[in-house]
Amino acid sequence: MKILAFTDTHGSMMLLKKIERKARYYNADLLVCAGDISIFERGIFSILKRLNKIGKKIIIVHGNHEDAHTLSKYSKSFKNLIFIHKKPYAENNLLFLGYGGGGFSIRDREFEKIIQQRFSKIINDNKDKKIILITHAPPYGTRLDRIGKNYCGNKSIRKFIERNKVDLHICGHLHENFGKEDKIGKTKLINPGPFGKMILI
Repeated sequence: MKILAFTDTHGSMMLLKKIERKARYYNADLLVCAGDISIFERGIFSILKRLNKIGKKIIIVHGNHEDAHTLSKYSKSFKNLIFIHKKPYAENNLLFLGYGGGGFSIRDREFEKIIQQRFSKIINDNKDKKIILITHAPPYGTRLDRIGKNYCGNKSIRKFIERNKVDLHICGHLHENFGKEDKIGKTKLINPGPFGKMILI
């Protein structure tokens, strides 16, 4: 399956047009957005409307510039938008798990107490599928969260990846690391950035 992943477009219609052109040029099967499509939700409905017009399924989580409730509510108005914060979504032999927001904490207590257990069970129940984790925040200790000599990603997300069979992790948040890739064990990590990155899985 051909996936076009992108993140952190921050309200730019120019960037969304580039994403649309790339989706059509490469004939992407679906798109994945790791959040921050707006600047503090300014024009959020128009942005979602523009995304929907691409005409392909877009699996999306919110970033730190959007509220989960807002994105959940508005995305229901558009047939091509699939909001998966704290939820799974299956497409062919792929299983997407989403967790949006954040990006500023080293640990996420809610993720550790509630989501980690829920997602681990879902993964165990779908051993025949490839698992794609989508978060806005990057995992700790990789090229995707390194700023200068320091790491500022999330240890809770990293621990989850280390303990579970995750084939691909798509995240965003840190503009300095747009386009970078890395690995945690066998898990491929990608911050696709606002210009998007094609992924074959």
